[in-house]
Amino acid sequence: MRKLLAGLLVGVVLCGAGASAQRYVIADQDASGPGGSDMMSLLVFLQSPDVHLLGITVVTGDSWRDEEVAHTLRLLESVGRTDVKVYPGAAFPLEHSYESMQLEAKLYGMPSYLGAYSDYRMKRPWDSLPVMKEGMPTTKPAEEDAAHFMVRMVHKYPHQVTIYAAGPMTNVALACRLDPHFAELAQELVVMGGGLSPLTKADEWVNNPRHEFNFWFDPDAASIALEAKWAKITTTTIDVSLKTHPDPEVLAGLSKADSPAAKYITKYFRRPVTINYLWDELAAAAWIDPTIITGERYVYMDVDTQKGPTYGDTLTWDEKYKPALPLNKVHAQVDVDQPKLAKFLVDLLSKPAPKMVPSTEELVK
Repeated sequence: MRKLLAGLLVGVVLCGAGASAQRYVIADQDASGPGGSDMMSLLVFLQSPDVHLLGITVVTGDSWRDEEVAHTLRLLESVGRTDVKVYPGAAFPLEHSYESMQLEAKLYGMPSYLGAYSDYRMKRPWDSLPVMKEGMPTTKPAEEDAAHFMVRMVHKYPHQVTIYAAGPMTNVALACRLDPHFAELAQELVVMGGGLSPLTKADEWVNNPRHEFNFWFDPDAASIALEAKWAKITTTTIDVSLKTHPDPEVLAGLSKADSPAAKYITKYFRRPVTINYLWDELAAAAWIDPTIITGERYVYMDVDTQKGPTYGDTLTWDEKYKPALPLNKVHAQVDVDQPKLAKFLVDLLSKPAPKMVPSTEELVK
């Protein structure tokens, strides 16, 4: 009788959760914080009633992994979503070490943005934690590592899980190598990465439009991930990201809201906003509402893994000119409805935090 009642209770809770279990996603993020694009993108998933965020996997990119894990845990505490677990992933790229980056800089020139390899981040050990503006978390990360968690989830929910990769794709590549069926068991891969021909005067891309940080930080992982057997790949390129801005519409709108998510962004989003774009939150929002994107190119895509001046650059081909390699065609987003994106973010992040739903294991107990 107890098992029967527990089963009925599980059914009631799942039904009461509505559409929350309809779309499964794993957010793989280089979760620099507090505030900023990385954290706002996680809030997009956390706030959406139609999304079941299975877990957050963390990879070194904008910052070092352990600091990113701490920021992510603190974010979840701040918005009352400690039901979502955080899975530490790769601490270093597959091959692109700090020492090799220094040599590249001497031979070919220094990139304008280095993420975890920036001088000020290299002044302390990679596994140390700085003083955190938002305070240290009291919760702990999961013991399971990111790649094994990803593999386990696509087997548990075959062809239902979207892998959202908004940082370097080291964790995704490791999952692909752990299980050759990983990519084909997922529903799709959503990426924030790559560059085609962005219209900008910004130093990072004006002379090198195919350079993009997430691909460049771990080019070998990006190539492995893009060549895997996904049913669908969509990437939010820098071309479209540079057409978005958090200020004034998004930040001004959130400053008037009283939700935990809005308060967090208002307090911690970094200034000046003139150098920020809606990088990762655009990729998350467009996955939830594809009509936010108004233009895309459908191209074969890979990443240059040859050690040289173009190491990490985005490679694309049309059907007529592609090489005889097992490449995937990628939906590369290039244009956006900025007012619609801004409204989407303000409306979503202004809502009260969704209530935590106990797992079926907890209910059976």
